[in-house]
Amino acid sequence: MSKSLLQLTPVEAVACCSPVTREPLTADAAERIAPLVKAIADPVRLRLLSIVASHADGEACVCDLNDAFDLSQPTISHHLKLLHEAGLLEREKRGVWVYYRVNAAALGDLSALLGGVGA
Repeated sequence: MSKSLLQLTPVEAVACCSPVTREPLTADAAERIAPLVKAIADPVRLRLLSIVASHADGEACVCDLNDAFDLSQPTISHHLKLLHEAGLLEREKRGVWVYYRVNAAALGDLSALLGGVGA
């Protein structure tokens, strides 16, 4: 079965699109990409993504992230889950802790999609 017949994830949809400054997105492409952009549209999730990306070794334990917010651990975990489901974060369970790292390819593709904005 060809990839075109499968439903693309938001990350895959971004990866296959031209920059928005080169040509208008199709309605279908915009529908597929919107969940990725929506995932980072929340201030808490945007900060989480930034904290994980800038953390030592490019990964952070959920236990390292709780102190940065005045939110409960389950709320932080929910936001991390949404970022993971959108494809922006990768995660690995080690014992009782979960470690997160940024999916650099997804951020690169998102950057390329928005490429040339303001330039």
